[in-house]
Amino acid sequence: MRLHRAAPALAVGVLAPVLLITTPSVAATAAPTAVTAPAVSLSADDPDADDLRVAIARILADPDSGRRVTQEANALLDANDPAAMRAWLETGYRIAQAEDDYVAITRLLADPDSGRRVIAEVNALLDANDPDAVRAWLETGYRIAQAEDDRVAIARILADPTISPALRAAAGAALDDNTPEALRHFLEVGRYQAG
Repeated sequence: MRLHRAAPALAVGVLAPVLLITTPSVAATAAPTAVTAPAVSLSADDPDADDLRVAIARILADPDSGRRVTQEANALLDANDPAAMRAWLETGYRIAQAEDDYVAITRLLADPDSGRRVIAEVNALLDANDPDAVRAWLETGYRIAQAEDDRVAIARILADPTISPALRAAAGAALDDNTPEALRHFLEVGRYQAG
């Protein structure tokens, strides 16, 4: 599951002047809710309609954009209302992204391959109800937690005295490499090839 997202950085690059003036905030204790587009005045410093469409198209092009982000972005492009696009990029995108992030971490709880650390961290995130913490964890923390769970899974494979020498060597190589990618590759592919 690839959870990294570069779209927020792209949107910020296009909307930097507007974002510096008004920064959105989402209360840590409130769940994300739908946003109605407030009236936004157009000035010479604001991005034009084409820039807004490009920013939204970049968000749509990101394969990791979630369902709510995709639905809202498509609806905005269909409506072709620059004021609504600007308002969504300033505040609505963050709220839609937060909802998609909560869906992503909830799916991790339902995944039978999720290990102890991933489950513990997801539960802590759900208890804290902080969209910024969820976003940060999906971008960096998930990879670290998954790697720890993968090391434990490989150690369990190595603890089995009946495994083949080829499987033992492949597991040892993955642990020696000790990168999250090598550990995950061994568990998803390597152990079946070495079998």
